[in-house]
Amino acid sequence: MTSGFANHFDGSPTTGVLPGVAGNVLLAEQNDADGLARLLESHDDVAAAILEPTGAHGARLPIDPRFLRALRELTRQHGVLLIFDEVVTGFRVAPGGAQAEYGVTPDLTTLAKILSGGLPGGAVAGRKDILDLLDFQVTKAADREKIAHPGTFNANPLSAAAGTAALEIVGTTDACARANRYGESLRRRINEVFEEERLPWAAYGTFSMLHIFTNPDRVAITPTRFDPHQQSTASLTGNRQADIVHKLRLAMMTNGVDFSASPGGLVSATHGEPELEDTVAALRKTVRMLKQEGEI
Repeated sequence: MTSGFANHFDGSPTTGVLPGVAGNVLLAEQNDADGLARLLESHDDVAAAILEPTGAHGARLPIDPRFLRALRELTRQHGVLLIFDEVVTGFRVAPGGAQAEYGVTPDLTTLAKILSGGLPGGAVAGRKDILDLLDFQVTKAADREKIAHPGTFNANPLSAAAGTAALEIVGTTDACARANRYGESLRRRINEVFEEERLPWAAYGTFSMLHIFTNPDRVAITPTRFDPHQQSTASLTGNRQADIVHKLRLAMMTNGVDFSASPGGLVSATHGEPELEDTVAALRKTVRMLKQEGEI
C-alpha cells in the first residue's frame, strides 16, 4: 500500500519499508479491470489484493465502483483474497462501510479507531474460515498452529465502552447520511467559489470526504463539473505543489477554518449550515489573499 501510494506509484520501497517487502507487492492500475485480469493471469502466486474501497487516501485517488465489482469477481475466480482497508471508510461512508454501500463483500476488512469511538483500538473482520486461524480451540482441534494476534488495547474497557456508544449512534441514527449530505453541499459550494473567483481548482470526493485539486498542470477545467477520473494520478496527489498547499492551509487558518494538509478534510454529522457558511466565506477570502500575494 505505502509502496504504491506514497512513492511515485512505481513500486519502489517507501522509507521504512524493506525492499524485500516491496518486492513482493504487485501494483495494479486502479479502474483498469482488463489490466488486473492480465496481471492475475500472469501471476499464479498472488495471495491477496488490498485497497481502500473508495480509492487511496480516502478517495483522493477515486475508484470507480464498477472496478470494485470486477475486482471481486476476478479475485474469486483466481482464488485470491480480497481485503478492504476500511480504516477511513468503515462506519463513515455508511453504517456498513463502503462494502455495504457498494454491495461488494471482501474476504477481510481492517478497521481502526472509529470502532472504539475514536479511542485506541481496531479490528480485523472477515470470513469465519479465515478468522478461525486465530481461534485457540479451532486450531487446536485441527492440529494447526494458531496465528498470533497480540494487541495492546485488546479488551480495553474504556475503548470498548466508547466504541459501543459510537456504533450505537451510527447504527440507529442518520449520522452517516447527514455527514454525507453536508460533504456534498460543501464540495458544491467550494466549487462555486472557485468558479466565481476564476480559479481553475476543484473540490471533489465521495460521501463525507473532501479533497482539493490544485491543478498543477493548469489544465482547463470547470470546477462545478470537475471529474477527477479524467485527471492523472500524479496531478491528484498535490505533492507537486507543496508550497501553495501549505499557504492555502495557513490562509484558511487565518480566516478561522482548518483544512488538512492533503489538502482537504473529513466532515461529520455535527457540521451544519453555520459551519458551511463560515467555510465558504473563509475560502473566498483565502483565494483573494493568495491572488494578492501573487501565489495563484
